[in-house]
Amino acid sequence: MDGVLIRDGAMVEGADRFLARLRSTGRPYLILTNNSLYTPHEISKQLSSMGLDVNEAQLWTSALATAKFVNSQRPSGTAFVIGEQSIHVALADVGYREDDQRPDYVVLGETQDYSFDEMATAVRLIESGSHFVATNPEPTGQSPNGSLPGVGALAAMIQSATGVAPYFVGKPNPVMIREGLNILGAHSKTTVMIGDRMDTDIQAGVESGLGTILVLSGVARIGEIEHFPFQPSRIVNSVADLIDEL
Repeated sequence: MDGVLIRDGAMVEGADRFLARLRSTGRPYLILTNNSLYTPHEISKQLSSMGLDVNEAQLWTSALATAKFVNSQRPSGTAFVIGEQSIHVALADVGYREDDQRPDYVVLGETQDYSFDEMATAVRLIESGSHFVATNPEPTGQSPNGSLPGVGALAAMIQSATGVAPYFVGKPNPVMIREGLNILGAHSKTTVMIGDRMDTDIQAGVESGLGTILVLSGVARIGEIEHFPFQPSRIVNSVADLIDEL
């Protein structure tokens, strides 16, 4: 989503026409985001304000993927949750109950209001045997004032205190991609991942056996691409370059 359809709080030029073309040709699609700050309802409203018409059901976030994952491992389990309402809602929707005493999982998501007490509780629970799962690995997030500590950075702090590494569910983990394929009823051989980051989007697509298209409307820069051991199937300036081919 970020860097592909929107950037810096505005629509990438041509993104609305690209989505309209997908709809008119009947191609099923999902919009993926590692951002676990917001619920699909909130994201849909944000996108609408930028001129993009997206149904909530077409949004697949790392918060939803994380909830799906933990429930697949321990159905109707318990979790101590650090994060915004989005991750709390996602876990509740799959039947998870929150527990700060003996939870199955400590689940770390994005939030702009971390507390020392919550982090200390997470450390103690993980030391006592709770499994450690995080929504996404990015160490920083962006704001109008510059970079903010992301899930990856806070997970590193907990890992340093406990010696336990988190399991990141979001991209580039193929788990998020495979479940997305299941939602679409699609096969990897007939699906394409479009993204603006080599280390999450393109890596996730490559590891999941999808075709990959890197757009230069976000993070990636031409000079950096060749340094990665994997390469995208194709590189374009933005999704606007793909409209006439659909």
